[in-house]
Amino acid sequence: MATGTSYRTGDSPGTQGTPGGAYPVRQPSRWLRNLLLIGLVMLALLLAFSWRGLRQEAMVSTSYGAQVACACRFVSRQELGTCKSRIALAGLGRTASLLSLSEDAETRTVTASVPLLASQSASFAADRGCQLEAWN
Repeated sequence: MATGTSYRTGDSPGTQGTPGGAYPVRQPSRWLRNLLLIGLVMLALLLAFSWRGLRQEAMVSTSYGAQVACACRFVSRQELGTCKSRIALAGLGRTASLLSLSEDAETRTVTASVPLLASQSASFAADRGCQLEAWN
């Protein structure tokens, strides 16, 4: 114990000046934690309310993307990267930047997908052209 310092009964050097000798209050970290939790709950609610609209928009984007990419790839015989740039010009909305294309040359099918939301394929046949798969 240092000289010249006095403590009341029940106090220790780390709790001097706090009421009843309790541990120091750590309010700023609790506020930060609570604000973070409230923010996460609000984000989850926003996502829950907009999920159906996002899913529908993604289904339209993937269907359009698969159809256009199939025709571009197998009718026009252009590279898939060129087809992707044509789809980007269509202005499909929020999900257009998330759209990815893949090709199966053996079955002559192009698949467009938006992760976690939608996926659609279009197949090419010489007598019918490009046809979309049925929606689920």
